[in-house]
Formats: sequence, C-alpha cells, structure tokens
Amino acid sequence: MEKYDLDDLDLAILSQLQQDGRKSFTDIAQELKTPVSTIRNRYSRLVDSRTLQVIGRVVPSRVGFNVFTSILIEVRPSKMLNSIVEKIQDLPEVSYLALISGNYDILLDVMCRDNDHLMELMEKHILNLEGVHHTELQTHLKVIGWRQPDLSLTKKQAIQ
Repeated sequence: MEKYDLDDLDLAILSQLQQDGRKSFTDIAQELKTPVSTIRNRYSRLVDSRTLQVIGRVVPSRVGFNVFTSILIEVRPSKMLNSIVEKIQDLPEVSYLALISGNYDILLDVMCRDNDHLMELMEKHILNLEGVHHTELQTHLKVIGWRQPDLSLTKKQAIQ
C-alpha cells in the first residue's frame, strides 16, 4: 500500500464523493473541469492508498439498532491493554474503538438492538475480561445526526 500526499484535486474528488458516493467519474470530471482519465486514476490511487473506502452507510435506527453507547474502559494492569483490544475489536456491536488518554484507556462505541442486548454484551464480552478494572457507559439518548469530516478543514486556515 503506497502512501501519497493529497493535493487540492484529491480533496475536491473526495468532497464530490462525500456529497454523492455514486457520482460518476464523468460527472466529477465535468464539475472539476478535469479529464475523466485523471479522475479515474486519482480515484484508484485514493482507494489503493486506503485514503478512500467505498461503503454503503446504513442508518442504524432504521435497521433495528436503537441503543448507541460509548463504553469507557479502565485497564489494570496496563500490560493487559493489547489483550483486551484484541478481544473486543471484532465484536459485531463495535462501531468505533480507540485508545485514549485520561482516566480511561479505551473508548468503545457500540450499537445494540436494545438495553437487554447491551447488558448481554457487557456481561458476556467486556466485564469478564481479565484486566478490565472499571467501566463507564454513556448511552446516547438521541442521535442528532451522522457526519463525515469537512475536508476544507484539512487546510490550515486563520481563525476568524
């Protein structure tokens, strides 16, 4: 996998695809006043470098996931951290996993059908792991929206 630096055209292509992930290379080329072959080549490099991943985004609540929860996990002893991450990273409920600083070591976002499903996840797959010292759950009462990053923010700008 080759890494390459993004330029303004790459960011413009990504921005077009964020607006409409099914937009054709021809339409993107017309919008950006660039040859279709250039768009096709840039797209291929963005995918090959894993900068762009093409997925279908499902609205979780429309398909039965009604409980969204952030789980903070404190690990003791700290040498257990990698072991715990390995055991939870592939759980099907996990939508986001990060190592964090502060009072906790792991931030885990999960999507569950309901509170019973969340309780089962906690009891069977998290609380019984060796090294899980303390957890805190923050259940999202209402999801206001889902967003992708604003690519214009990648450019250093003066704060107004």
